[in-house]
Amino acid sequence: MSIDGYIAGLNGEMDWMVWNWDDKLKNYVFESTEPVDTIILGRKMTDGFVSYWSDVMTKPDDPSSIDLSHAFAKKMLETPKVVFTKTLKKSQWANTDIATGDLTDEISNLKSMKGKT
Repeated sequence: MSIDGYIAGLNGEMDWMVWNWDDKLKNYVFESTEPVDTIILGRKMTDGFVSYWSDVMTKPDDPSSIDLSHAFAKKMLETPKVVFTKTLKKSQWANTDIATGDLTDEISNLKSMKGKT
């Protein structure tokens, strides 16, 4: 992420990302995301996130899917998601809730709910 909070270029390009993941990097990503029980996203990222992992799920042998497994895509889709938005009132995505309040308050509420389960 750049200092001004962006991850893509002016035209949405993300050519700085590494796509040829070796086994060490894949294992690191799998291990670091295994305990994740909620994914926090912004509205603008959610469409791409959900559609990308849905595509990986339907094409597990596609080499363009950055060499991540079907199981990882399943984890990304099945993990509950919370989308922060000021424009949506209802979720358009499965397994996804909408958060419209203050970021700090919403995250605190999520943490307190997780502590009760």
